[in-house]
Amino acid sequence: MDILLTVILLLNHLLTGTSEQSTAANTVVKAVTHTKTEGQTTTPSSTAGASGDKTDQPSNVFVKKDPQPDAPKVKGIYVTAHSAGGSRMSKLLDLLDRTELNSMVIDVKDDNGYITYPTDNQELLKLGTSQKYIKDIKATMALLEQHKVYPIARVVVFKDTVLARKHPELSYRKSDGTVWENGKGDSFVNPYRREVWDYNVAIAKEAAKLGFKEIQFDYVRFPEGFEKKEASLKFDKTDEKRTDVIADFVQYAREQLEPLGVRVSVDIFGYAASVPAAEGIGQDFVKISKQVNVISPMVYPSHYSTGWFKVKEPDMDPYATIKGAMEDTHKKLQPLGSYTPAIRPWIQDFTASWLGKGHYIKYGKVQVDAQLKALKDTNIEEYLLWNANNNYTGDANF
Repeated sequence: MDILLTVILLLNHLLTGTSEQSTAANTVVKAVTHTKTEGQTTTPSSTAGASGDKTDQPSNVFVKKDPQPDAPKVKGIYVTAHSAGGSRMSKLLDLLDRTELNSMVIDVKDDNGYITYPTDNQELLKLGTSQKYIKDIKATMALLEQHKVYPIARVVVFKDTVLARKHPELSYRKSDGTVWENGKGDSFVNPYRREVWDYNVAIAKEAAKLGFKEIQFDYVRFPEGFEKKEASLKFDKTDEKRTDVIADFVQYAREQLEPLGVRVSVDIFGYAASVPAAEGIGQDFVKISKQVNVISPMVYPSHYSTGWFKVKEPDMDPYATIKGAMEDTHKKLQPLGSYTPAIRPWIQDFTASWLGKGHYIKYGKVQVDAQLKALKDTNIEEYLLWNANNNYTGDANF
């Protein structure tokens, strides 16, 4: 009877809702009507196989569960591997001990692509390269537990200069056969290659075994402006849309990690919540959010240009910028209903002096507090602070 009522209500929504809502409703109808046993549903999955072809598999996207229902409301900071393995760690732990901050996002695979601690895991070393930034990862994890820190492992996925240079066939090559680099000298690996998926998931699995409670995937996308350079590059691909490839990876990662009891989160451009899908880089805010326990839009005021949210200089008005970004995030995720992930944005605790005089202000307690107030006013209870050098405002109203 419950199923029949649900289907009737959803059919009504199909006829009267918006296009985006109707699409979501249609998918739910399919999920509900394919009930196998009481309380469980299965839906066709579009996870790409090793060749990139579609294979039908059971998916639990519409019975999404939180593997850690008792997890705290996360209020965290970003910690580089250098900080985690060095003398700065004691200062950062002291910050958490004396404030309401309770979590650290620590680089396990960094922006260059290095695994940040020594490992003898041969599955990882087939493609990966480890460093000794965190010399004793088990001792570090014990220290975090001692200080009651909720540990999150940051895994940078498709931005991977180390792997691209080691295995050019997994990257994008120019006409002369050399690996493509962006203006900063960074290279990316190819999301169409299943080997890249499995490698990053293997890193995440080891992080889970080490004691990390959540895996946060970053750079889950194609390079910026990829659509303008794609035709000039050589790389393996299928007919699948970039947005589907990226969403498929996230789904695959979640399904692999969920049995280990860890949450999966994804960092995503903040503006992706305010515009239609970012087809160029393959980020569709809603498709990705469907597949994760936590979504972390990067809503740094400095990253919005003049006019966003009717603000002349977004960096100089952190309250209005964050409030507008969060309102757009709520609207974007509304069609997901009860399947909406926890929203945990990255906010700014750095000064964006590169914007130039008249376009930025120095960030400190006032500016951090303004962002925190904007989150509270838009019913956001979790957040992460970003400072690349790990120098945080210690007296903010966390």
